[in-house]
Amino acid sequence: MASQDLTASIRRRGLMLVLSSPSGAGKSTIARNLLKSDPSLELSVSVTTRPRRGSEIDGVHYHFLSQREFERSRETDGLLEWAEVHGNYYGTPREPAEAAMAAGRDMLFDIDWQGAVQLDEKMGTDIVSIFILPPSMGELKARLMRRAEDSLESIERRLYNAKLELEHWREYDYVVVNDDLDRAFSAVKAIVAAERLRRDRRPGLFDFVSGLLDEKV
Repeated sequence: MASQDLTASIRRRGLMLVLSSPSGAGKSTIARNLLKSDPSLELSVSVTTRPRRGSEIDGVHYHFLSQREFERSRETDGLLEWAEVHGNYYGTPREPAEAAMAAGRDMLFDIDWQGAVQLDEKMGTDIVSIFILPPSMGELKARLMRRAEDSLESIERRLYNAKLELEHWREYDYVVVNDDLDRAFSAVKAIVAAERLRRDRRPGLFDFVSGLLDEKV
């Protein structure tokens, strides 16, 4: 058996990879690239009350809910986390995330700092959190303008909120500056690779090492 296959065969618990950033800093692009390059990584599809943009697909980018539907899910403990962002509600469904962790599958969470704090409180060591920083506020504004999916008023509100969100960078395990998308993406991939090999995420190591110690040579 090849060493790569042997490493993969050691049982481990899944991890929750949390990516956060101010709107326009690049977390969603990095998340998409991660999902394309790593088929074993699953996207946690959030629920939201935000109106669907023309480029978005219900059930792929978000599950779009009415405010009453969102409140019902929150009240029945169906969400691991929820937050109000830019006047709309976002949340993470509980059931698919808990099932993935138990089965040793990794999930990617594209959420804001409020959601990251709640996930950390509930899921503890399952969380690996990364905050993506823009290289400058000027570049952040330019990216929002190029996206051309928001009104000028909305862009100004996002820039104002960005500075509030940046105050929370210290609460994350890792911080990556997205001054170059390829470099930022490579940094995030390296973090994921290292975290998957952590001893405390791999309960199967106990049986593996016991087998080594019992092996007759």
